[in-house]
Amino acid sequence: MGLFDFVKNIGKSVFSKEAEAAESIKKHITEENPGIDDLDVTFDNGTVNITGNAASPEAMEKAILMAGNVKGVENVTAEGLTAPEQTEKVEYYTIVSGDTLSGIAKKYYGNASEYSKIFEANREVIKDPDKIFVGQKIRIPMNT
Repeated sequence: MGLFDFVKNIGKSVFSKEAEAAESIKKHITEENPGIDDLDVTFDNGTVNITGNAASPEAMEKAILMAGNVKGVENVTAEGLTAPEQTEKVEYYTIVSGDTLSGIAKKYYGNASEYSKIFEANREVIKDPDKIFVGQKIRIPMNT
């Protein structure tokens, strides 16, 4: 996968010094274990590069989103991250002011009560469905 852009000054704080960023981001991804073997993370001036073997396209997407939704990360590359071919249609959405998961569900699915599908698809980056933040990037599964 190519380059993904994120908002650098928002997100979860997992490191305080750039020197510890790569190891801290790797630990952050590994703690939730979205399904990446041989994970390696590098960090250079706001750009994270992820390599390894993803068990599924969903695992790869989640690892990218987990890295990108970290404060201090501006871009994520995953050229060295392999995964089986994508079969599920997925769209990416960036949270804007006033958004709720139910509002996003209504927009994409036509039914606000389907917000749990979005929450479940993003459990690694959204810990509480009532706590999303402006600039956060999430995945919207479209084969529902």
